[in-house]
Amino acid sequence: MQLERLATRRARWRFWATAYTLLILLTGTNLPTPLYRGYEQRFGFSPLVVTLVFAVYVAALVPSLLVAGPLSDAVGRRRVLLPALGLAVLGSLGFALAEDTGWLFAARVLQGLALGAATGPLTAALSELEPAGDRRKAALVSTMASMGGLGLGPVLAGALAEYAPAPHVLPFVLEIVLLVPAVATILMLPATRSATRWRPRRPGIPASMRAVFATSGTASFLAFAVIGLFLTLVPTYVATLSGSSNLLLGGAAVGLMLACSALAQLAGYGRPARTLELRGLPLLAVGLGLLALAGTFSSLTLLLVAAVIAGVGQGLVFLGGLTAINQAAPAARHADVVSSFFVIVYLGVGVPVIGVGFLATVLGLLGAVRWFACAVAVLCLAVVALARARHRCAQPNGDVIVDGSRG
Repeated sequence: MQLERLATRRARWRFWATAYTLLILLTGTNLPTPLYRGYEQRFGFSPLVVTLVFAVYVAALVPSLLVAGPLSDAVGRRRVLLPALGLAVLGSLGFALAEDTGWLFAARVLQGLALGAATGPLTAALSELEPAGDRRKAALVSTMASMGGLGLGPVLAGALAEYAPAPHVLPFVLEIVLLVPAVATILMLPATRSATRWRPRRPGIPASMRAVFATSGTASFLAFAVIGLFLTLVPTYVATLSGSSNLLLGGAAVGLMLACSALAQLAGYGRPARTLELRGLPLLAVGLGLLALAGTFSSLTLLLVAAVIAGVGQGLVFLGGLTAINQAAPAARHADVVSSFFVIVYLGVGVPVIGVGFLATVLGLLGAVRWFACAVAVLCLAVVALARARHRCAQPNGDVIVDGSRG
């Protein structure tokens, strides 16, 4: 009995330590968010360059996701995750030593490779390590860790940059220190591997779950397009509306949005994936509409309300999407499928925001954010309408799967 309790305790420790690893990796990749404005002034570049620095991270992340997910299914999680943590350390070191814009691009490439290599294997590992085998709970913990890291990074970096010495160095040194327990965690993971032999291949989704993937992938792409906007340009947007140069204020606005995302996921835990997505998308649209109005009326208060509502909507959509994917993915291709899902997610983070950067050079930052917010809000409502129409058409036969169960 005592040995059984010890084994259960060890299983729980591994599960939560793996969640910590995902949290810290995402924290590190989002430390630059409130610092971009300082880099603009220091190195003399435009908002467009900010979005390109962010986008090159996604450009490195996506192929890394596609390679690392199936590779970890074949050779085991540990053999993929340890090099990923090494790349994360190098990325943080690159930011700490940055002397010009080239250093920023190089550091973001390293961070993209690290997170791309780690995201699928860590998400799959959480499903495999959950002591009761509850994939729904594993999906909640994974999305909470992801949103927690996305939100903690800007707040932590903003606070250190505003109130501590060496604002462009200390946040990244702290990240390197926090990665040490993550390395210890990965070293203690079971050395599991599949009988499947790894080979490079294009992304592929099992035929049995393509409908789930299409629905959840589209919704999550839009949800993370909003994340991309907040992580790149909203701190500067906040500074413009408030007239304040306080770095913590910009980071806190991003953190508020992501904290609301995490809380929404807690509140939505246990609900059907389709329900979460169909409730989250309209809230996301409302939040984006208010974000556009905040620029029109130069209202910081309205912007913060928009952050809360958009955060709730984003959290529900992301939890619904990942839950559906986790439930539908075949065990032998779990990390592969999850990695393909995160390809869609991170393309949403990195691609649309480049358009905002180009618009900002023509319309100014306020105009660019306004147009982007309105366009994505319309697309969110269109996805809801299409999903409901598709569900109504399929209902008489009951043969469409929308959330891992019959719809």
